[in-house]
Amino acid sequence: MTSSLLFLPDISGFTKFVQNTEVEHSQHVISELLEVLIEANTEQLLLAEIEGDALFFYKENEIPSLEKLLAQVEHMFSAFYSHLKLLEKNRICPCNACSTAPNLELKIIAHCGELQFINVQKNRKPFGNQVIEVHRLMKNSVNSDNYVLLSKELTNHIHLSDSYQTKLYNFKKGNNTYDGKQLDYLFSVIAKKELKLKPFQQARKILFNKPASLIFENQFPVSAKELLEYITNYSYRKYWVDGVDSFDYNLNEVTRIGTEHVCVINQKRLNFITVIKDVKPGQLVYGELTTSPKAIDELYQFFIISPLTSNSCNLTAEVYIKAKSPLKKILIYVLLKNIFKKNIDKGLKKLLVFIGSRNQIS
Repeated sequence: MTSSLLFLPDISGFTKFVQNTEVEHSQHVISELLEVLIEANTEQLLLAEIEGDALFFYKENEIPSLEKLLAQVEHMFSAFYSHLKLLEKNRICPCNACSTAPNLELKIIAHCGELQFINVQKNRKPFGNQVIEVHRLMKNSVNSDNYVLLSKELTNHIHLSDSYQTKLYNFKKGNNTYDGKQLDYLFSVIAKKELKLKPFQQARKILFNKPASLIFENQFPVSAKELLEYITNYSYRKYWVDGVDSFDYNLNEVTRIGTEHVCVINQKRLNFITVIKDVKPGQLVYGELTTSPKAIDELYQFFIISPLTSNSCNLTAEVYIKAKSPLKKILIYVLLKNIFKKNIDKGLKKLLVFIGSRNQIS
């Protein structure tokens, strides 16, 4: 039989991250990173399993060349750390999960050998000694959480020597003993500074040269951080935004600058993108922009949260309506401004009731 490749990217620091941070946001962060790694699969590897914080890929009866395999490794590391940089630069949430996500790291374990397969609920999965060995190699003595490790069987197959060095890689020998059997490998800590990170759209702060068109203020019996979660978690919107048929958004994504969602009203889709503006130190802010309504050019909503105590805060909602043509300006002044005022005021009151009911349950 021809040797097959087994390839396992594993997110380092997952257990500590999940146990010591907000559960829902930590799940979203890990979910996003796993999706990034799956999309970074350039060698048409087959995904056998998602194993919590790791992905189990394989390539049956084929092993990429040394150049292709190391390029695949580099591509995944670049994609992973590029996304962490995006999370760091564009985050709006102050929770532990979002603020400590950039501390996560990546390791990749790869092995090769003859594979067997079993069928589980019509799914064909790799099985046998090589699968056991590659998972054992994940528990190794490499003193890093940011590395690639290739088994001796694999390095022999692709002719990788222990003297192989580039700006990114510096391979060294290693081994560990499992159940009396020694497994040899080569490993290299990844030089992060040598990775070519993908560019992304930087956070854009919105500046206004005139006061808000509408301003609302309410006090809420929750911490500032909790209120921000109620506002930015789109799964809660149906409970307090009035007259909406549905909300379309990425369920596995933490809201940050640049994220998008769609509000469907009377079968009309309003597209929103998350933005921010400068606020006073200590305040939290979430904003969203839409250009969908034909009667206006731009509509901004900002929710500015000021902590009062550990269990209370003040919310200031600001609405900025922009229109270029005189006709649109007249329409806003005569009709739309009152409609927006009524709907937003009603929504904030419903948000207060919703949060109160949630507090009673908890």
